[in-house]
Amino acid sequence: MDQNQSHIDNLIRLCRDNSRSAQFELYNLYYKAMYNTALRIVKDIHWAEDVMQESFLKAFTKLDSFKGEVTFGSWLKRIVINHSIDNYKKLNKQALSPIEDVLYKVGDHGQEPEGFDFTGMKAQQILDTIKSLKDNYRLALTLLFVEGYDQEEISEIMNINAGNCRTLISRAKESLRQKLDNL
Repeated sequence: MDQNQSHIDNLIRLCRDNSRSAQFELYNLYYKAMYNTALRIVKDIHWAEDVMQESFLKAFTKLDSFKGEVTFGSWLKRIVINHSIDNYKKLNKQALSPIEDVLYKVGDHGQEPEGFDFTGMKAQQILDTIKSLKDNYRLALTLLFVEGYDQEEISEIMNINAGNCRTLISRAKESLRQKLDNL
């Protein structure tokens, strides 16, 4: 175990004993990454700040459920993502609800079209284009490409079955390709 992980484990032990200074130190270690994660989902700087703060509060109150099976950062990120999605859904009732849009159509078996050549594209162009996609596509691609979740994890996070998740990601990628082709 490296020294940084040992330090984080020690902070977690202190947080379980309600040490405010340990909570503050853990917050300082993770707040930027968690804020950026929330911001990519909710798309508003003030709202992302609120979601991040609430997620930290939830994490500190639920710290006993952290078993160390994953890193603390991964566990915290999952809380932030879930809290961001929940809040986004509440404020945008239609944001992710029309899941029928991603159901299989006759003849659509979730196969992806030919690949897109990203050579020469700037990362910021691609991220900006992802932001312009409809909400369920934007969320799926953000979880896949930016946050690094696999399709199984994305289907759990978005509360859809594996087939719908594959179709959603395939269609989101195609929508992204079309928008990038028009740049």
